[in-house]
Amino acid sequence: MTTQVVILAAGMGSRLGRALPKPLTELSDGRTIMGQQFDNIRHTFGSAARVSIVVGYKLEHIIEAFPSASFVYNEEYDQTNTSKSLLRALLASPAGGVLWMNGDVVFDPSVLDRAVPFIARDQSFVTVNTAKVSDEEVKYTTTAEGYIDELSKTVVGGLGEAVGINYISSRDKAAFVRQLQRVGDQDYFERGLELAIARDGVLVEPMDISDLYAVEVDFAEDLDRANLYV
Repeated sequence: MTTQVVILAAGMGSRLGRALPKPLTELSDGRTIMGQQFDNIRHTFGSAARVSIVVGYKLEHIIEAFPSASFVYNEEYDQTNTSKSLLRALLASPAGGVLWMNGDVVFDPSVLDRAVPFIARDQSFVTVNTAKVSDEEVKYTTTAEGYIDELSKTVVGGLGEAVGINYISSRDKAAFVRQLQRVGDQDYFERGLELAIARDGVLVEPMDISDLYAVEVDFAEDLDRANLYV
């Protein structure tokens, strides 16, 4: 069975201060951030993965580096956030669930291995880390039944952080798309997911990877930390 994977890589990544798109930042092992993502995808799904990349800023560099992928263009990459990039990718995707990730996450290959049972039963999930809860990160709470309730940077009393690797099931995708269409241009995709949970009754499970590494690279110190693992 083909697994649909979307990598969000349209942004300018200005906080890291690199000339190329942030996903093309080189790691200490010689791979790029996106290169290790592709390695991880192949590790888990092999040739059964269909990868689409949402591009915008200096898109030609990403297209040249990963010619085997398909591409979705966010022409408003400098005016919109991840909600609108993901919306474009989901609208362009065939029927079925979609696994997606931010293009700046360096993570343990075992993360996607852990996702396989969720994908096999077509269960929407958000990957979380309960080991730390930083104010500037996307945080979450759960319902009494254990499903995701709140999901944003403003959550109070968060149980952990959202990592930036998620899955929307085939049955939930239409509701999620509808909410992504409604959110503001500067909203993160988590806002659309939060609204789909609240307004459409979408059930999203937290997938805990606290025992594995996953680093979202925004600043130079994040890159240093990521390089300790690869």
